[in-house]
Amino acid sequence: MRIATFNTENLFTRAKVLNFKNNAEGDKILKKIGDLQDELEKQVYDKPRILALYNSLKEYIEISEERGKLFKRSLSAIKGVAANGVADWDGTIQFKRAKFSETTRLNTAKVIKALKADVQCFVEVENRETINSFSSDLLGTQKFPYNILIDGNDPRGIDVGLLSRFPIKNLRTHIFDKEKPLSRSFIFSRDCLEVELEIAGGKSLFILCNHFKSKGYSASQADADKRRKIQANRVKDILKSNYDLKTDMVVVLGDFNDTPDSNPLKDLLATPNLFDVLKLKFGSDIEKTYTYFFKKKMQIDYILVSKPLKELFTDAGVERRGMFEIDTLSNGAEHRFDTITASSNAASDHAAVWVDFNL
Repeated sequence: MRIATFNTENLFTRAKVLNFKNNAEGDKILKKIGDLQDELEKQVYDKPRILALYNSLKEYIEISEERGKLFKRSLSAIKGVAANGVADWDGTIQFKRAKFSETTRLNTAKVIKALKADVQCFVEVENRETINSFSSDLLGTQKFPYNILIDGNDPRGIDVGLLSRFPIKNLRTHIFDKEKPLSRSFIFSRDCLEVELEIAGGKSLFILCNHFKSKGYSASQADADKRRKIQANRVKDILKSNYDLKTDMVVVLGDFNDTPDSNPLKDLLATPNLFDVLKLKFGSDIEKTYTYFFKKKMQIDYILVSKPLKELFTDAGVERRGMFEIDTLSNGAEHRFDTITASSNAASDHAAVWVDFNL
C-alpha cells in the first residue's frame, strides 16, 4: 500500500491576494483589506478613506451589497460612498479569484500519477467537486473511486481532502473545535479531517489530514507560531483520545508549515509510537527530506505513522518533479517535468511525500 500527501496549491480558484510568490506583498494588501473592514464596521463613515481604500484594493476584492447600498454608482462605475454608516447597509468583502491554467492542472495530475498512491491526501483544494472532477477527468486509469472533503474554516476556501481506493467507513471533522467553549475562534484554520478506511481483511486504516497555520498572512510571526502550536497539540490530543498508537493503524499527514526542529511541532513530533516516515528512511538529511524551498531547503510536509505501520514500513520518498526550481536546487540531479516551463505552471511549490507498507 502507498499513502501520499501533496499540497497542490492550485486545485481551487486561488484568491489573487494569495497569489504572490513573496508573502510580504500579500501581507500588505491583506493589512489594507483589514483596514477597510474596520472602516466598514464604524457607526459613522469616513467616506473619502473608504473610497480610497477600496480603489487601492479593487483588483483584489469586490464588495457584495446584500441590503442597502454602500456605493454611489454611475452605470457600472463607483463614484462615491452612499452609506453614512454601518446601519445603512449590509454586505461582505469577497476575494477576487485568479484562475490557474489547464497546464498547471495537467502538471498536478502528472505528480499524482507518478505517486501511484492508494490513499492520497490533498492540501489546498476548494471543494469536494474539485477533487472529484480532478480524479475523473485528469487521472485516467488511476482515478480514485472514493473521495471526501468537508468545507473548513478558511474564508478563502482552502480545504483538505482525501482520495482513496479503499471504501470510506467513518468520518470525523474538527472544524468546530475550540480551545475553550466560549472562545471566539476555532482551533483549525481548515480542519483535521479524520477518515476511517476499510482495507483488506476488514481492517481499519485511520487517516488524519491536516494543513496547519502558515508563517505568512498573520498579524505577527509570534501569532502564527502560537496558532500552529495550538493546532499541532490538538492533533496530539486527538490521537491520545481516539487511538492506541501501539495497536491502531494511524496516519497523520499534510502540510504542517514548519520544520522538524520547530517549537510549534515539538510536542506532536515527540508523541510516543508516532514516527516520521522520512526520518525512518533518510534520518535528518535535509537534502533528502526537504519538501519546500524559501531561502533554504525545509521539510514542512509530513507523513507520521503509528507503531503497527512502522513495523510494516518498506520505503518512503519525496516527489519533487512538480516543482519549478528543482533542477537548480538539486544541481541537476533531479529534473522537473518537461511540461513545467515557468513557476506559474508548476504543479506546486511543495513536493509530495509518499510511504509504502507491506500489508
